[in-house]
Amino acid sequence: MRPSAEPLLRFVIGGAQKGGTSALARYLDAHPALCLPTGKEGHVFDAPDFDDAWLPADIDARCTALFDPARADALHGDATPFYLLHPRVVARIARYNPAMRWIVLLREPAERALSHHHMERSRGRERWPLWLALLLERWRLAGHHDDFSRSSPMRRHAYRLRGDYARQLDVLLQHVPRAQVLVLRSDHLRADPGACVASACRFLGVPPPPPGTPYPPVFVGDYTPPAGWAMRWLRWRFRRERRALARRHGIDFDA
Repeated sequence: MRPSAEPLLRFVIGGAQKGGTSALARYLDAHPALCLPTGKEGHVFDAPDFDDAWLPADIDARCTALFDPARADALHGDATPFYLLHPRVVARIARYNPAMRWIVLLREPAERALSHHHMERSRGRERWPLWLALLLERWRLAGHHDDFSRSSPMRRHAYRLRGDYARQLDVLLQHVPRAQVLVLRSDHLRADPGACVASACRFLGVPPPPPGTPYPPVFVGDYTPPAGWAMRWLRWRFRRERRALARRHGIDFDA
């Protein structure tokens, strides 16, 4: 049973959107000692009506309805990718629970942007090709950096900003110790989900699932990535983000 003085939420999967967070959340939610929101993403700390004056008890009261009451003794977490993107949200989470453990799942930024763009196109919310959307991004996001509405361009069209992982990790590590952050890569999750889930479980202090546990694919993309020069150009567009991530945090997608 959770001590009443402790916050309800004990861990966050705050990785990149379209980076495999849905798969990781499903795998962890299958663990009897872990519990995630029934809809995977709680959207508690990035809610448009979030009040920075709320106390942890107020936030817990808002969170309770997101979880299966039959799993009250499990370690509760949230898997909302947007949390990592916005500095104000990171600060809110740190105030709510200074001991929060963060699982950050990162995908190669050009691939992530391509998948994100495909999703927005399929939902009818993006009319421009990706190359033009990248060029227009700064203009489209102008004036919306504190816009938490569900239709905010920060949520829909931040293709490049969401791939600036070095900046996001810089902000996160200003609020929490490095020991409270586990960084995983989505290509490693695809290649060996059991090893990634085991790492996450050890990080959260629960026993890993037994060997042979199945990890079925989740939300596999149904689009064909561009080949040749188009993909090389896209990776070139993200060269600064990739170099900053490798230099400041030792994460090299070319390794």
